[in-house]
Formats: sequence, structure tokens, C-alpha cells
Amino acid sequence: MFEGAAEIVIQGVTASGEKFRPGDWADRLCGMMSVFGEDRQLSYSPYLKPVIVAGTSCVVVDCKLAQLDAAAYKFLMAFAQDNELQLRPGRQEPRPEPETSQTPPSAETTSSL
Repeated sequence: MFEGAAEIVIQGVTASGEKFRPGDWADRLCGMMSVFGEDRQLSYSPYLKPVIVAGTSCVVVDCKLAQLDAAAYKFLMAFAQDNELQLRPGRQEPRPEPETSQTPPSAETTSSL
């Protein structure tokens, strides 16, 4: 769709320039692909992120989703088209992976000879 883009941004603005309603549409859309983790916390898919850009709700779609789950990707693009939402390319480079909290290594004890 956008050659070379790692992401596509679905903007909460219609083709006619009106703000898309309801105001929490981005959270709702991303919530459809949320999962409960081992910690029993609900988290968004790493391929879909709700963001606010210049006061406008948007959804950032990682283009990897097209290969990993073609049906989900097609659904998102159809949602944007059906609601006449504006699309734009996102980042050219993939986002860095979020750092996971790691337990610091235990202090090693050394024995002197």
C-alpha cells in the first residue's frame, strides 16, 4: 500500500475532514486484538497500537501483520475504507522492540586461592 513503510497509520479523520466518532474508536479497535498474558493482564497486540497524533486518535498498524494474519490486516484496512478514514505511511524503519524487565544477574562469588 505504502511502498517501503513499516507501518500504516489509520487516522481518526474522515475523507471529508471530520473527526471520527466515537472518541475511543482506536482503543476499541486495538482491543479487538488484545490478549491476556501470563500475568493475567490485558495487553494490545504488538502489531497494533492506539496513539494520539496532534490531538487526533490514530491506530498504528505494523505491516508485518499482513503476512502474519492476513484476515486481521484485511479487516483493519476494510474498517478504514468503510468509515472513510484517512491513511498515511508510518515509520520507514520498524519500531524498536520494547525492553523486557530482566532480573539482574546474581552476584557471582569468587574464591581466592
